[in-house]
Amino acid sequence: MSLSERYMENIYKLIWSDEALQNLKSIIAYLEERWTNREINKFARLLDRNLELIKDNPQLFPKSDHSQELRRSVISKQVSLYYRIENQTVHIVSIFNNRQNPNRVKNI
Repeated sequence: MSLSERYMENIYKLIWSDEALQNLKSIIAYLEERWTNREINKFARLLDRNLELIKDNPQLFPKSDHSQELRRSVISKQVSLYYRIENQTVHIVSIFNNRQNPNRVKNI
């Protein structure tokens, strides 16, 4: 096995749930109303960086307190991303506004 093949097999495929995509759209709409372009770009970079880390090593982030099958990646103090690992696939379940009722995470 070549070096590039060894690294390529460690990259997981990301699949977004409909809920996660809707969450992201809502967050972007909120940011566009209240934040500057600079802050929006900073959030986008943080999200991209976390997604790359998850693709490379999905076990990097801790399991959620609400469900042992979910993991939680903190994007910013306001937003967390919840995901589940199945084989070589990472399912993005939800992007959660941390200011919401934490009991909503249990319904994910």
